[in-house]
Amino acid sequence: MPTTGQPPRLPPTARTIETLALEALGRLPEPFRAHLHNVVLFVEDFASDDVLKDMDIDDPFGLTGLYSGRPVGQEAQSGDLPPTIHLYRRPLLDEWVETGVQLDALITHVVVHEVGHHFGLSDIDMHVLEDMVAP
Repeated sequence: MPTTGQPPRLPPTARTIETLALEALGRLPEPFRAHLHNVVLFVEDFASDDVLKDMDIDDPFGLTGLYSGRPVGQEAQSGDLPPTIHLYRRPLLDEWVETGVQLDALITHVVVHEVGHHFGLSDIDMHVLEDMVAP
């Protein structure tokens, strides 16, 4: 089979997803950014089996992101882990290919949704915030 002279296209790495997520976080208005200093970002290929089971999700491609932790304003308890945002690379890449949405816009959408949980925002508020930080 002849080659086109183009290098093969590789899927975006976890590092690429992390970079896009950090860029989205950096576009958030200051009142939000000030309350994200202790939120830890993880990029993994898939959610763990335990997470999927806890959320009653059968398909590992069915979860693109997850916020864990106490929302802003709730008092921390002894032994609390820091709040986290998990992004799941493989489901994100599948959604990117299936929808045709730009990858940076998709990552921004998921990050804003998870940040919204950190702040206890409604879905409407999350959409407004997403419009504010769209790439």
